[in-house]
Amino acid sequence: MIEVLENGWNLGFIYDKSSEDLHEEEDYVPAVAIVGRPNVGKSSILNALVGEDRTIVSPISGTTRDAIDTEFTGQDGQKFRLIDTAGIRRRAAVASSGSMTESLSVNRAFRAIRRSDVVALVIEALACITEQDCKIAERIEKEGKGCLIVVNKWDTIPNKNQQTAMYYEQDVREKLRCLDWAPIVYSTAIAGHSVDKIITAASAVEKERSRRLTTSILNQVVQEALAFKAPPRTRGGKRGRVYYCTQAAIRPPTFVFFVNDAKLFPETYRRYMEKQLRANAGFPGTPIRLLWRSRRKMEKGEAKGTTKTQVSLTQRDREVSFAV
Repeated sequence: MIEVLENGWNLGFIYDKSSEDLHEEEDYVPAVAIVGRPNVGKSSILNALVGEDRTIVSPISGTTRDAIDTEFTGQDGQKFRLIDTAGIRRRAAVASSGSMTESLSVNRAFRAIRRSDVVALVIEALACITEQDCKIAERIEKEGKGCLIVVNKWDTIPNKNQQTAMYYEQDVREKLRCLDWAPIVYSTAIAGHSVDKIITAASAVEKERSRRLTTSILNQVVQEALAFKAPPRTRGGKRGRVYYCTQAAIRPPTFVFFVNDAKLFPETYRRYMEKQLRANAGFPGTPIRLLWRSRRKMEKGEAKGTTKTQVSLTQRDREVSFAV
């Protein structure tokens, strides 16, 4: 690792990651994993996108056993690698079925999420969002993947009007709170309705996931957030101070806050800062990571004869704040 010292911090990890981003291959093809519970229409979506029957489509749950990769080019020329997966079932259901194939399929689905860039989480319009859907959503957020929520079989909703989608979205947002930043697309894959919106949304999500803010704009947003709501004081009168912020990485966007003491910023304030970043800088469709780095006081012996002090980052300071 290249050691770079600036204002008393070791920034080597930042510049190393930035260099990796700058030297990414030009032929990068984002992978889109299509995941969800069994029989929600994942394979129908894939077949509608590519225009041919690449996977078995059946009303019988579990007909897709393997994660299948398919190359796809959108209308704008953007290439994607589509990954259709076996339906993700509750562990108890898999255990009770006694099927080793079923268990392997679920593991493949989770691995598909891990190796994807964007995940299309498919739910069935008439089915209630279950605990398992929430578990899948949590896995997507934990892995730092971009996401769009696909409400499939939208034609089965009776008596739709202009407010139907609004009320439905409110329900989805309430139950999938960890994905409150994910766009929602309504489709009927078996008839090919609005399937093109899925790939359009996935393309937009990938661009946001790869977006980088300039340091000047980022710090302007942070300063406005600090002015609107300052960090709370401790009982001893101490208050957190943000020196500056920089974007350390993309996919997902990762921001490092250099502060006097990371422990002076409670979880509630970290969530507030994340919401302010989203409100003023965007990043829809992707989780963002906030890292808080403490600046250690220079030891008396180091202060003499050195202009830049090497500071080691302890494991204690490597805290990450996630979206809620």
